[in-house]
Amino acid sequence: MNGKSITWQAKEYVQRDKKTGWYVGLVLVGLAFVALGVWQRWWTFIALIVVSVLALIIYSVRPARDLKYRLDSTGLFEGTRKYNFVDYRAFGVLAEGGNFAIVLTPRKRFSGRVKVYFPAEQGEQIVDAFGAHLPMEAVKLDFIDKLINFLRI
Repeated sequence: MNGKSITWQAKEYVQRDKKTGWYVGLVLVGLAFVALGVWQRWWTFIALIVVSVLALIIYSVRPARDLKYRLDSTGLFEGTRKYNFVDYRAFGVLAEGGNFAIVLTPRKRFSGRVKVYFPAEQGEQIVDAFGAHLPMEAVKLDFIDKLINFLRI
């Protein structure tokens, strides 16, 4: 990168459209779990289910924020948060429909992967910049990513 930085702006996650049936299904599944909790007298479980359903509804109606990214020779900045290259062992490119993302694979076993979306027109420049610091490897959607896509969260 020779001291230069690359900047771009992208959504924090892919916003998936949900119809009324999705919300009705979520509430019905929540009510089924609440009924199970009442039958078994699992009061903490009932509270967990109610909070979880409410959180999912709030999260799903909240629009994705536009985040500013900057990539320099030391790492990736997401707003004020920094991801240092030394904390990651590899990166990969993930295509989800018409959206592209860089996925950073952490060195630590139990750390989560970082997924950063980028505009297609800057893709080659961004991938080359990551490639100058980290090896590229093929990435696939893990179980959690597949579940999130299936549930349209």
